[in-house]
Amino acid sequence: MIKMRRKVYMVAGYNTISMGTGRKEFNPKKERPGLEEYIKEAGQGVLKQIGGAQNVDEAVIGNFIASRFNRQANLAGFIPYIDEGLRYKPSTRVEGACGTGALALVTGIKSVLAETADVVLVLGVEVQNTVKAIYGADILAAAGWAKERKDGHAYFFPGKFSDRSKAYAEKFDKDKTRSAMAKWFENAIENARLCPTAQEYHNTTKDLIACGMNAPNPKGFVDALNVFDCSKVSDGASAIAVVSEEGLKRCGISKKDAVEIVGFGQAEEDITKPPVDPTVLSTTKVAISKAMEVAGITKDQIGTVECHDCFTIAGIMATEAIGFAEHGKGTDFVLEGNTMRSGKVPFNTTGGLIGWGHPTGATGVHQAVTIWEQLTHRAGDSQIKINPERPYGLSINMGGDDKTLVSVVYKNAE
Repeated sequence: MIKMRRKVYMVAGYNTISMGTGRKEFNPKKERPGLEEYIKEAGQGVLKQIGGAQNVDEAVIGNFIASRFNRQANLAGFIPYIDEGLRYKPSTRVEGACGTGALALVTGIKSVLAETADVVLVLGVEVQNTVKAIYGADILAAAGWAKERKDGHAYFFPGKFSDRSKAYAEKFDKDKTRSAMAKWFENAIENARLCPTAQEYHNTTKDLIACGMNAPNPKGFVDALNVFDCSKVSDGASAIAVVSEEGLKRCGISKKDAVEIVGFGQAEEDITKPPVDPTVLSTTKVAISKAMEVAGITKDQIGTVECHDCFTIAGIMATEAIGFAEHGKGTDFVLEGNTMRSGKVPFNTTGGLIGWGHPTGATGVHQAVTIWEQLTHRAGDSQIKINPERPYGLSINMGGDDKTLVSVVYKNAE
């Protein structure tokens, strides 16, 4: 078991807009910001808060698959593009499919733990609206096993989670499963409407539950998901600084403006094998358990969660993986309102992947920024009340079909 051998903090989070369909500014026929522009905006957003590039020891950039979406690789080379002061500083690009952002975060954490850096700029980015959705689905299928692609759905990952949703509904309760998925969608959009950078910020749909209750259309999409059950195609970047106590002093940042990282867990599953039980996110469960063990906490101390709801069913199953609900009872946990911003444990307070957006390489960093904002009371209209008896935040970032997992536990710095 990993132990935190020194204090590690997060400060100075920044999110670009999550751009794509749903945003008023988005027009697929007009030129939009490129990969390098998102990187620069997010990176500079952090540097302005930490006293400039001279305070950075190294950088980590997370990106899933720009080599296909943007015909661009070697993304570490864009770190000096953010600011001249970052020239010649060590920079690393990491990749773990949709779990890339949290892998970037953990890479920065490990550098601080190893005492090779006191201030690490961590950034995640993805620009995906460069191709039509059907082609994008094929590109994103690289997060799975390539040999499965020829036998899979046209929309590969919606197909994978449709299979999970179908298995869950058949094993437990079909009507309750659909109702809980609709409720998850409603919560996501309501939270996104409170966050100006969210992709669904401009959503004015009155009856969100009715949208979520739409019957899936197997002929046009997949068997057990409708389009509202799915996160959208998104462009965006998120960044944050991971620092030691010395790093806090160097950047001139008070602990009241910092969040301490008190535990993290990583878990990897064999990409060539299907899930043993499609109704269980088993790798997610292991990563969460590791993170909470390192942090020395139980589920009853968690006050807010940022989970990887790439699909509504994944959010429901995450409540079970954490232990908030028994297997098959995640639907009840959601329908009872426990995951709402006013509920027992608010989930995805800026909308999550469905509401805020899912620029794949940035998602894990965005989750960390959201937790930092909530715990330091910087969340604006998205702010929730943190129960003093449940002072910890938890994030869960998933790559592939429950294959590459990172979970992180946070609390206010003291």
